Amino acid sequence: MKKIIKNIFKFFLLLIVAGIIFIAWANYSIKKNSDAYVSYNITDIPETKTALLLGTSKNLNSGLPNAYFYNRIQATVDLYKSGKIKYIIVSGDNSTKDYNEPEDMLLTLMRYGIPEDRIFLDHAGFRTLDSVVRAKEIFGQTKLVIISQKFHNERAVFLAKENGIDAFGYNAKDVNKYAGFKTNMREYLAKAKAYYDLLLGIEPKFGGEKILIP
Repeated sequence: MKKIIKNIFKFFLLLIVAGIIFIAWANYSIKKNSDAYVSYNITDIPETKTALLLGTSKNLNSGLPNAYFYNRIQATVDLYKSGKIKYIIVSGDNSTKDYNEPEDMLLTLMRYGIPEDRIFLDHAGFRTLDSVVRAKEIFGQTKLVIISQKFHNERAVFLAKENGIDAFGYNAKDVNKYAGFKTNMREYLAKAKAYYDLLLGIEPKFGGEKILIP
């Protein structure tokens, strides 16, 4: 009996070690493959008809403003006003009546002077994979500038390229390391899951009618 328990323990230990190696490899691989396609410098960004702004909550659980949200908004405004992009897909979670990331982004972008007819809403961007694939399948875009923080853009650009999209990431300003600690730790697992989803051929949760961007 002791031998069986010992063998079971060894098996689970090997699984844990293999999981850690896979997570480390996935993070290294995604960062390496996307490094040349993400930038903080607006002059590096190619002129592209459409940008994909990835959603996050407007406010933190404490009720305070979410710096991730407002930094992404500012990056989008800077890109639009520089003439690098003409249209914006705002993609985020709208899973409940009282939580609407795309609507919050739309209203905030309009307050910064971006016309409403230049903004397209994707209410089914529940995950980064959904947002990226839907930009191609629903909105017909095969070339995108993706806007988020660098850690997120690395994964988004990787997923976009794996799905046949010519993608470049414009990095919004990050938040301080203390405030973003949980988010950055979560990202290690998210990058591993990105590979896992590709291996299993996971598709967006929802499809829908195609939306034409002029």
